[in-house]
Amino acid sequence: MKVALIGATGMVGQVMLKVLEERNFPLTELIPVASEKSVGKVIIFKGKEYKVVSMQTAIDMKPEIALFSAGGTTSLEFAPKFAAAGTTVIDNSSAWRMEADKKLIVPEINAKELTKEDKIIANPNCSTIQLVMVLHPLNLKYNLKRVIVSTYQSVTGTGKNAVDQLNAEIEGTNDVAKVYPYEIFKNALPQCDVFSDDDYTKEEIKLMTEPKKILGDHTFNITATAVRVPVQGGHSESVNIEFENDFDLDEVRNILSNTPGVTVLDDVKNNIYPMPLYAEGKDEVFVGRIRKDFSQPKTLNMWIVADNLRKGAATNAVQIAEYLLENKLV
Repeated sequence: MKVALIGATGMVGQVMLKVLEERNFPLTELIPVASEKSVGKVIIFKGKEYKVVSMQTAIDMKPEIALFSAGGTTSLEFAPKFAAAGTTVIDNSSAWRMEADKKLIVPEINAKELTKEDKIIANPNCSTIQLVMVLHPLNLKYNLKRVIVSTYQSVTGTGKNAVDQLNAEIEGTNDVAKVYPYEIFKNALPQCDVFSDDDYTKEEIKLMTEPKKILGDHTFNITATAVRVPVQGGHSESVNIEFENDFDLDEVRNILSNTPGVTVLDDVKNNIYPMPLYAEGKDEVFVGRIRKDFSQPKTLNMWIVADNLRKGAATNAVQIAEYLLENKLV
């Protein structure tokens, strides 16, 4: 079982290595891939040294699985080349997510859609994953009508340079490149990614389109506002959900408590609720502040938090790979 990791030296790539090791993924050979300037660098995995190789070298080695975390442009160019060589690609970029012939997978929800013919599999957006993990079981029970989501996204969602910018601003220095149009320390930017022609950001558009594809349900409405906040790791979401059918709060909590991958932290009397500080480094999606919206019927408010580099990216990708192995699809 040869596994190529494209973007091995990047922030998500490093977390993928950690997750592969923690979950004891049964690979026999790791093929780390990065940009040409990183070729020859050494990656340590399970105490063993692996040299970073070029993209073409990795393709020629014909790995069974390639985990991509190197951006959309790289994925568009090289994922089809790996697929043509017989490799199953699991891509973390937005390049393939909304393509009609590509599956967009959160294993707990729709892994059963996968077949041996799926050679390029899309990993959803980080903020989408934590949202649908909670929406899915509630949709099955109450039927979604409308979802309003506002995100509070950490700087790790932008990458290492964004973390460097935040830390430099905290320290009061200006000797790093600015990733954001304004300072992020002591601030909140209502802009995640670039703006499209309709004045929504690309991040907001992902949140408004990906959930419908993952849930296999295009009957509900969804709108989003995505905000970057000065938090190092972990995305938070304030979510307002209107259902077709009425609900009982205790039943909602019970459904979510029994959903694999979801942990309910909802004891406001003791100030217990999800926080990015608590979620960082964990694979679960945490949900709390579960309460009725008294402004209209059949409507629920909640707060969802997850580590965007783990379940929001690396862990979800590795879980897809595990499913492929367990079901002999590679």
